[in-house]
Amino acid sequence: MQTSNTGFDSKNPPSAELLDACVHCGFCLDTCPSYRVIGKETDSPRGRIYLMDAINQDEARFDSVTSQHFDSCLGCLACVTSCPSGVRYDQLIISTRAQVERNQPRSFHQKVIRSIIFNLFPYPERLKYLLPLFWLYQNSRLQSLFLKMGFLKAISSNLSAMESLLPPVDLKSLQVNFPAIVPSQGKKRYRVGMVLGCVQRLFFSSVNAATIRVLTANGCEVVIPPQQGCCAAIPAHQGREKQAQELARQMIDSFAATEVDYIIINAAGCGHTLKEYGGILKDDPLYQQKGRDFSNRVRDIQEFLVEIGLTTQLFPLTEETLTIVYQDACHLLHGQSISAQPRELLRQIPNVILKEPLDAALCCGSAGVYNMLEPEVAEQLGQQKLKNLLNTGAQMIASSNPGCSLQITRSMKTQGQAIALRHPIELLDLAIRGERI
Repeated sequence: MQTSNTGFDSKNPPSAELLDACVHCGFCLDTCPSYRVIGKETDSPRGRIYLMDAINQDEARFDSVTSQHFDSCLGCLACVTSCPSGVRYDQLIISTRAQVERNQPRSFHQKVIRSIIFNLFPYPERLKYLLPLFWLYQNSRLQSLFLKMGFLKAISSNLSAMESLLPPVDLKSLQVNFPAIVPSQGKKRYRVGMVLGCVQRLFFSSVNAATIRVLTANGCEVVIPPQQGCCAAIPAHQGREKQAQELARQMIDSFAATEVDYIIINAAGCGHTLKEYGGILKDDPLYQQKGRDFSNRVRDIQEFLVEIGLTTQLFPLTEETLTIVYQDACHLLHGQSISAQPRELLRQIPNVILKEPLDAALCCGSAGVYNMLEPEVAEQLGQQKLKNLLNTGAQMIASSNPGCSLQITRSMKTQGQAIALRHPIELLDLAIRGERI
């Protein structure tokens, strides 16, 4: 769609009105993870806004040099939270990344890496066929041999990053098949739908199982449409508009006849995207309103439980006190303004003491698939995040997002650390059932 070497194309370029809202005060700089690591103005929200504005006005070229500064953004939204002028940087970076995706060619290597990511991870039905191969790789001499030889790192730092994030594969997850409807325990208070996620359903199926048990124990009938797919977070965050729209429509259609009061999600990044369907489908006259209506019913599981109140008794997880540090996922904290609710739920468990880390609002470096696309920056952020979490002296880390959990676990391996990490809902589930850790 682009006709020259300068300027964005005519399809939804960054809004001049939103760009003009920035007064260039610099409050965003200290909160920006890419700026902290890279240290360049052009890799900060303020610098990127300068670039967007200059390209909009044909005062700067839109090419591989300028677009790499948009690629360096994690999309963590910390700048949106910190901005005193209310600049909607989230909308600006999404529209700009769509421009990059349409108009800027990638190297052969990047095309291959992105093709793997966008044709595999948003499709759990495809991904599950690779699980036996992943299991064989981990349980044979291949993994140790590849790591010893530095084989993957020599081929591609991106492939090496993917491998390092791979959690222990449990083939039992292939046999997990939740029923379409799970009845509530006792009197039914709500009928809720549940989104299973992609990575969540295959690598963290225990979190989904715990979520169902917690919901049903608190009077919810749970509806799980079997035809649901990906929430569209991965392509949406990277400017792949068409793919994101197709996945969003599929998700909306899968819940269309369920007659649920709310739609529950237990992964931070997925939840933020599910609440943005009105924007993702804004140019679709048939689905724009459907997207808004769908998003209005979406609730993060922790947000929902605090909203409706727990009706079950909670038992201690340990005989003595258990110190837990809660790790804020960016798309919960900055994207959905959910921070107090997970902490409130954890504090309701007897004998739990919560610790607070330094720089709690700073991204861990996961940021969807950022840690696979920009592994060097992501690794530094992951190391810093783990250091801050460990410095609390807590016995356990609670994390509400699978990407964050994988990133932090990788940092543990790198640093030779070992500390338990669980989803808050898993802990709540154990407390309801009276099971000890």
